[in-house]
This record gives sequence, structure tokens and C-alpha cells, in this order.
Amino acid sequence: MNIKHVFLVFVLPVCIYAECTCEESDKLDGKHKNQALKFKFIAIASILVAGVVGVSVPQFGKIVKTLRPESSVFLLVKFFAAGVILATGFVHVFPDANESLDNPCLGDKAWGDFPLASFVAMLAAVAVMMVETAVTSFFNRLHYMNKAVEAVAGDEGQMHVHTHTSHGHAHGSSEGLLRHRVISQVLEIGIIIHSIIIGISLGASFNPKTIKPLIVALSFHQMFEGMGLGSCITEAKFKVGTAVTMVIFFSLTTPIGVIIGIAISDTYDENSRTALIVQGILNAASAGILIYMALVDLLAMDFMKSKVQTSSRLQTLAFISILLGLGCMSLLAIWA
Repeated sequence: MNIKHVFLVFVLPVCIYAECTCEESDKLDGKHKNQALKFKFIAIASILVAGVVGVSVPQFGKIVKTLRPESSVFLLVKFFAAGVILATGFVHVFPDANESLDNPCLGDKAWGDFPLASFVAMLAAVAVMMVETAVTSFFNRLHYMNKAVEAVAGDEGQMHVHTHTSHGHAHGSSEGLLRHRVISQVLEIGIIIHSIIIGISLGASFNPKTIKPLIVALSFHQMFEGMGLGSCITEAKFKVGTAVTMVIFFSLTTPIGVIIGIAISDTYDENSRTALIVQGILNAASAGILIYMALVDLLAMDFMKSKVQTSSRLQTLAFISILLGLGCMSLLAIWA
């Protein structure tokens, strides 16, 4: 064994070990807390405005004709937003989950070789499918019970045919609305989970060089995601109070996360075992929800619409919109 081999055997492991100190790196670097705090407040304002703008754009359909749910422009906005949500799950959230759950600070034998992040994401996706199926099934059973009651009433001499036809039309309409409402609420849950984590991480950071690019990246991130959620809220036709509550809740989530991060920044250790496990599992669940909903509830549903199926031009524009959404959100992964 020559000197080079001795160096590799004894020195290289020491270097690798030194890279993973599992200490709070931002605090050890002695960054300027006051300067970082200033950027955090800028981030709160910027992300809040971007979120409000993004989630509100589809709501303007009542005023701007081209943004109504039945318009081609609205459909293209939805395809773009679905691409954004899909890229968020695959490129942003899932890698963060893997990074947390495979972190050396958890120890080599934390889960062995088991892919915990993938497992949690899979369970989350299946759970969303089960919830959607259970809700739809419950609605259908309720509908058929009502039909049976109407049939009995019809046998007693009431106008059964007219009532049944009207109710059948209402059933199709109501079932579609119910599905859109379930989709929008579950999607908001998935977005909120990782938004809180992102906000806390930014708020707990003491490094201005880390925070500055995140302000721009997360602002665009929030705006694009808001467009996707806003599209679902519009199609769900919630009452004004419910829609406003969902818009406010989405817009405030990341800023609230930043505020929480600021409040706990002196004690929060993102490399601690508890923080890594909690962040990893929540991010993995969020990724599973976002990926499932982007592919099944948004893209698959919209591509099956007769308006898209019968127009090659609209299909081509839809493909372009999806790729633009995927590309824009994937590009942001360089900074966030």
C-alpha cells in the first residue's frame, strides 16, 4: 500500500465526516441577523402579494369573459397551473423529503435501505384516491335513495316522470360540483403542508445570501400554485364566504410559516432528528398528494373534456401550456 492509498483510507473519511457536522450551519457562520430579518419581512410582503394575485386571477372570470371556466383561455391557464403543481411535487417537494429522510444526521441505520419518502408519498396518493372515492360513493348512494323515495311517491299518483328527469339533471350537476370541491380542498391541504415547511425554513435562516434568491423564487412559486388552486376553486363554485376563506388561507400560509420561523429561529435546528423526520414525512405526503392530483384530478379530467378531445389546436396549446408550467417551476428549483 503506497502513500496515496494511505491518504485515501485515513484522510478521506475524516473529510467526509467533517462535512456532516449536523450543526446549525447558518448560526455557526455568524451571519448578520438584522440584515437577514429585513429580508425576511420583504419576503413576507412579496410572497403574500404573489399568492393573492395568483389565486385571484381565475376568480376574475365573473368580470373578464376569457377567464370563465368554459373558455379556452381558462383551460390553458389550468393546464399551465397543473404543470406547475406536478413539477412542485416531483422537483421541489419530493427531493426535499428524500433529503431530510436520508440525511446522514439521522444515522446510517435509521430506516436501513427502505425508501421511506417514496412509501409515504405512495400512501398519501392512495389516501387521496380513497377519500375521493368514498365521498363520491356516499353521494351516489344518497342519490339512489332519493330516487327510490321519488319512485314510491310517483306510484302514489305524483308527477314522477317530470320530477325524476329534473332530479337526474341536478344529480349530474351536483356530482360534478362535489368532485370539484373535494379536489380543491384536498389540493389546498397538499399545498399548505409544504408551504408551512418552506416558510419556517426561510424564517429560521440567518443567511441573507440564502434568503435573497428565495424571495423571488418563492414569490413566483406561490403565484403559480395559486393559479392552479384558484382554477379549482372557481370550478367548484363555492359560496363567496367559503371561496374567500380558502383564498385567504392559501395566501397567508407561507407568510405565517416565515413568522413562525422567525419566532423559533434562536432554538430551531433544522438538522435535529425530530425536525428532519417531521419535515421529511410531511413533504413526502405533500408530494404524493400534489402528484396524484395534478395527474388524475387536473390533467386527466381536463384532457377528457369534449372541447379538448375535438380540437387538435387546443390539444397542442394544452401540451405547450403544460410544458411551460413544468419548465417554469422546474427552473425555480435552482434557487428554491
